[in-house]
Amino acid sequence: MTDDTVLQVRGLSVAFPGRRGDTTAISDVDFDLRLGQTTCFVGESGSGKSVTARAVLNIVEPAVIKSGAIHLVDVKAGQRVELSGLDPDGAEIRAVRGARIAMIFQEPMSSLSPVHTIGQQITEAILLHQNVDATEARARAIEALRAVQIADPEQAIDKYPFEYSGGMRQRAMIAMALGCEPDILIADEPTTALDVTTQAEILRLIRDLQASRNMAVMFITHDMGVVAEIADQVVVMLHGRVVETGPVDQIFHAPTHHYTQKLLKAALGLDAAPARQRDTTDDTVLLETRNLSLRFPSKGRIFRKGTGVQALDGVSIDLRRGEILGIVGESGSGKTTLARVLMGRFQPQSGEAAYHTRDGGTRDMTKKASFRDGLVYREMRMIFQDPYGSLNPRMTVEQIVGEPLLVNGLLKGGALRTRVGALLERVGLPASAMERYPHAFSGGQRQRIGIARAIALDPRIIIADEATSALDGSIRAQILDLLLDLRAELDLSILFIAHDIGVVRYFCDRVAVMHRGQVVETGTALQICDHPRQAYTQALIAAVPIPNPRKRHLTLT
Repeated sequence: MTDDTVLQVRGLSVAFPGRRGDTTAISDVDFDLRLGQTTCFVGESGSGKSVTARAVLNIVEPAVIKSGAIHLVDVKAGQRVELSGLDPDGAEIRAVRGARIAMIFQEPMSSLSPVHTIGQQITEAILLHQNVDATEARARAIEALRAVQIADPEQAIDKYPFEYSGGMRQRAMIAMALGCEPDILIADEPTTALDVTTQAEILRLIRDLQASRNMAVMFITHDMGVVAEIADQVVVMLHGRVVETGPVDQIFHAPTHHYTQKLLKAALGLDAAPARQRDTTDDTVLLETRNLSLRFPSKGRIFRKGTGVQALDGVSIDLRRGEILGIVGESGSGKTTLARVLMGRFQPQSGEAAYHTRDGGTRDMTKKASFRDGLVYREMRMIFQDPYGSLNPRMTVEQIVGEPLLVNGLLKGGALRTRVGALLERVGLPASAMERYPHAFSGGQRQRIGIARAIALDPRIIIADEATSALDGSIRAQILDLLLDLRAELDLSILFIAHDIGVVRYFCDRVAVMHRGQVVETGTALQICDHPRQAYTQALIAAVPIPNPRKRHLTLT
């Protein structure tokens, strides 16, 4: 243990008890955290990264810590506290959580109370761990918001989480975590749901705060580009074990374990692959919009003309037969709103949107009536971002995948079951999986189930809304390759909404860049990703982390 070691973990094992015996989550895990350094934990879903982080704070229930030692070191006093043996609900460990070790989570909306202001939640943590009154706690909360670069913190402190953007909510979580000036910050996938520019801002913020406060950071991620940007040390986990650890440069340029090499190959594969060029001469337009505009009214000002949020502002796009069109942009740029208009969820105030059906007809996508006969829903299907939230946990896989066929009166009984089995096998799952429920599958497998459901009705168009952003690098590549195979086999056109430029470069034929409700640039994937013309697109591309620690973008401000 070095003089700056603030946390030492040795032989840590955690298991989930069950009726048929314990299920091991992590086994014999060793690592150190040092002041002023960032240690990144990488690995696919289920590798044990998050369980390891929660074990440090002794919040693994219903699992239990079976063995090992977790020593929290007071560097100044030279004292050590053993955390794994403390009562998970006791006063000693509660004094550590938030005060000495703080944690920020992947999805701030589920981590922040929706019925309390941001200020109330930050001051609560300060009052719990610091010997100050309410006035001083509020002052410290305002300073914490200022430290994370939230504008006008004196007013922002009294707002609720829903009034913050995604990036602001994550900043508020960081402010809450840092309110008591902890020695260790644990960040569990804090940038996964953010666009590349917001992600870069959050990563830079964490690095700046770490440097100014000399914190140790335990950063959990599956994005090797993020690891390359911020890591000092890297811990690679597989099936609950640490398979490789070392300095970031060594891990990227001289990895010794085959699994580390696999992770790097998956990350480099998307970014190093040549940009796709459309290999068809069919310019038949299936879906088109012209000057599409949609404004959401402001709260309490529904009847005041000209107020509200301009979600779409004159959007014009074309999706051709057999084409993959990428829609990219920051959060709030209008990408998902556009998809919801095309699927009948929202009706725009002006502009045109038309879908040219398989039988030669045309549907006006701005009118609810176009969706009532079910034809549009049969020929245009959607794949969602969250493979966990988009599947009904009370339905079997057979019911989930077969539902569109049953509802449309196409198949039932044995014929339906046979079709579901064939669809599952087409997306790389065994037909026997139809008897199980969604909770029995990994994230990548659940997304395959979602794809099987989407192609059940032999659609012409798939709208994929951030369909791979929640997946690990190697799983993401598998899903993209599956969609490419299905595109060729089923003659699909795909509208692919994403914020990952590497994915768009690898997967799409053309790309439309959106900013503040407008399409600011359209071109081939090669032109947009390698030779962008607009300043906004250039900034978007420049913010993409490169999976090479020798080419870091971020610098301390």
